[in-house]
Amino acid sequence: INVKIYFHSENFSPTDADGPNVTVSASWLSPGASVTLTCEVKPASKGWKFFWSKVVPKLSNGFYDRELLPGDSNGTEGNSFVVPGQTHTAGYSCRAGRDPLNYTPYSRPKFVWSRDVSALPSIKVNPAREPYFTNESISLSCEGNSTEWRVMRFTEGGYPSNCSNWGIMTGSTCKLTKFRKKAAVYWCESGSGQFSNAVNITVQYVPESSSFPVLTVGLVCGISVIIFLLMLFCWRKSKGEFDYI
Repeated sequence: INVKIYFHSENFSPTDADGPNVTVSASWLSPGASVTLTCEVKPASKGWKFFWSKVVPKLSNGFYDRELLPGDSNGTEGNSFVVPGQTHTAGYSCRAGRDPLNYTPYSRPKFVWSRDVSALPSIKVNPAREPYFTNESISLSCEGNSTEWRVMRFTEGGYPSNCSNWGIMTGSTCKLTKFRKKAAVYWCESGSGQFSNAVNITVQYVPESSSFPVLTVGLVCGISVIIFLLMLFCWRKSKGEFDYI
C-alpha cells in the first residue's frame, strides 16, 4: 500500500482545509501486510531527511498528536518508509528537514483503514445492511475499552471530519439523520488513542418528496371530477334524458 503525503501546517486538524494542496485517497489494509509511506516535498530538492510519525487522536480539541515511529529519531535519507506487519487502522504523518534547523511543517495525516470486524475497538452500523438511501437514518456505534469516542468520516476528494460536523454524537454513538454523500468511509477514534476498523458505506440517491403536494393535486383532481359529473348530470337532465326515473 503506497501512501503519498504532502505537507501542511504544524498543528493539523482533520477538518483544516488551508495550506498547500493535499492529496489523500482511501487505502484499505490487508491485516499483517507492510505499509509503504512516501513523502513528497514541493518543490523537490536534494539534502532532505524525512521524519515519520503515527498520529494519535486528541479528542479534547479534534486534532491529532504525533509519535515518531520506532527507528526514526534521526530521520531517513530516502523519502519512503516501510511499516511492517500493520494490522489495525492507523494514521501517519511526515516532515522533512535539513541543517541548519530547516524543517518543513508536518503533513496532513494519511489513513490506512482495516476491514477487520473482529478487532477492538470496532464500529457497528445499524441497520446493518446495504444499500443505504439518502432519506434514511443510521447509527454508528463505537465498541471497545474506552469512555470517550468520536466517529470520523472521510469522503473522496474531501477531508476527515468528526460526527459533530454532520451528525449527533451521544456517548459512543453517532446518529446520522440523512445521508448527503454518495459514499464515505467511517471509523471510530477513542480517547485512549486507538482506531477502530472502518466501513465503506455507499449511498443511493432518492429524490426528496413531500406528501402535501401529492395530496393537494389528488384533492383538486377529485373535486374537478365531481363537479364535471354534476354538471353532466344537470345537462342531461335538462335534455330530458332522465324523465323516466
